Amino acid sequence: MPGHVYKKIEITGTSKTSIEDAVANAIAQASKTVREMRWFEVTETRGDIIEGKIGHWQVTIKIGFTLEQ
Repeated sequence: MPGHVYKKIEITGTSKTSIEDAVANAIAQASKTVREMRWFEVTETRGDIIEGKIGHWQVTIKIGFTLEQ
């Protein structure tokens, strides 16, 4: 049996609440079209500021998934 082959994509999720919610939102949306997701890695964390407060968290992640055989 040959080893697995993986591919990575990069996406950005957002949330008004937290970094964790931004990651979860990104993964939930990706799972609608990407199959066999295996891991994620956070590559950037940022946000926007509205009237001196955090408006949104923005988290860029790479998602690794197995290519179909």
